[in-house]
Amino acid sequence: MTGDATAEPPAGTTPCAHDAAAAVPGDVSAVTVFICTTCRSTGEGASPVDGAALAEAAAAAQLPDGVSVQGVRCLANCKRSLSAAMVRRDGWTYVFGDLAAGAAPDLIAGAALLASSGDGLMPWRGRPDSLKRGMVARIPPLSLPKEP
Repeated sequence: MTGDATAEPPAGTTPCAHDAAAAVPGDVSAVTVFICTTCRSTGEGASPVDGAALAEAAAAAQLPDGVSVQGVRCLANCKRSLSAAMVRRDGWTYVFGDLAAGAAPDLIAGAALLASSGDGLMPWRGRPDSLKRGMVARIPPLSLPKEP
């Protein structure tokens, strides 16, 4: 699988309701939650695709100010699917795996924490357990000051 975020969704899935809004240049969202729409938790050929269902559920949720959701074709975290990433415009990026099909509320809660953080980091306290156990990576922002 390739990580082409601009590709069409897999056959039998629909793009997330917030896909277009999240991709608009100048979007004011502080945090975008990217959810792999090709992840399957039950094996190859399983239908419906759990990742697509997770992306749809997250996109349909009541989103806090500053948070948007976008489905993407592959986050290349297949050994730990279902997968998602949270990108903060002026902060850190987080990659999560081993998510349950019902993890949409956890992803939205984590994105709200990240969006409201003063230092661009998602606080450990208050983070849903699935985002504590499932963290794969934390990636620094390009603007991170060099350490002395």
